[in-house]
Amino acid sequence: MVHKEQPVSCSFNGSEYETDKELRKKPEEISVDGSFKRQTNRFTTPFGEKKDELPVEAGRYRLLWSPACPWAHRSVIVRKVLGLEKVISLGTASPLRPKIGRVDWEFSLDKDNVDPLLGIQYISEIYLKSDPEYSGRPTVPVIVDMKEKKAVNNDYFKLTNYFETVWFPFHKENAPDLYPINLQEEIDSLNDIIFHDVNNGVYKCGFAQSQESYEEAYDTLFSRLDDLEQRLSSKRFLFGDYITDSDVRLYATMIRFDVAYYNGFNTNRNLIREMPNLWGYLRDLYETPGFGDTTDFHAIKQHYHLSITINPDNTEEKILPKGPDVSVFRTPHHREKLSNSKEKFLVRSK
Repeated sequence: MVHKEQPVSCSFNGSEYETDKELRKKPEEISVDGSFKRQTNRFTTPFGEKKDELPVEAGRYRLLWSPACPWAHRSVIVRKVLGLEKVISLGTASPLRPKIGRVDWEFSLDKDNVDPLLGIQYISEIYLKSDPEYSGRPTVPVIVDMKEKKAVNNDYFKLTNYFETVWFPFHKENAPDLYPINLQEEIDSLNDIIFHDVNNGVYKCGFAQSQESYEEAYDTLFSRLDDLEQRLSSKRFLFGDYITDSDVRLYATMIRFDVAYYNGFNTNRNLIREMPNLWGYLRDLYETPGFGDTTDFHAIKQHYHLSITINPDNTEEKILPKGPDVSVFRTPHHREKLSNSKEKFLVRSK
């Protein structure tokens, strides 16, 4: 984990031994049955106008992300679609995990390997500055209060909703309404399903350490994808003619599926491009401003095939696949035939 000293594995005359009395334990997010249980978020104070909420102020916050991470990607999509780029700055960590004996993110893409505004090399630095006792994985996305230089929110599950609601005063002119009031309850319900069965479902497959837990997650994932395939047979997007927050969340997983999860996480019943409705839907979103232009296939492949881990002791050599051909994401999808509108977004007027 972040700042716990890890036992060192050594070899002597061909034999291997541990400096600790016990063999290394499974990562904390792996249950006794071998299933993956994602850690909870540490910084969850909401944005809002109440005394105990984070004030909504232009220029006060910095969003830290990596283009490899689906949880971070969806917040960047919404940030761009709503025109919040000028009021919330963006710091980008490398898709490759640093080889430092713990799971972390590094700003190795920046000059001198540090974020230019925060002056930190690793995401863990901002976590530990905010909570010296923090012992979990430092995750992205995370919002940093630039006045305090501390992490204030890493609640990826609600972050896009904050951008869509309380950040409304800073939306660009004619910004789309991704979270319509009349659909919020339904969107929340579907988001919960998508999270457990799909967004986190692929990780339950990829990080499983028992055959039983893997197969259970696999069956749940593809059962849900079959349901979504059927749902999209008569709807252009998940709630009809217009893109909503639910589409953003599903996209972040679907766009990584064929290039990473299919073989990297053993979610290999079939490719998304073999599911006609999901495939057309994915290409429809990919060509939409804010979606495809924030998607970095090379970063995604690097992360999932070369360095993804929740275990800092994982040192096995990895190979970066040459495929698949991502030019197919630009082929015609004809999804507009399912829509009663030429527009993809429902515009929320000021």
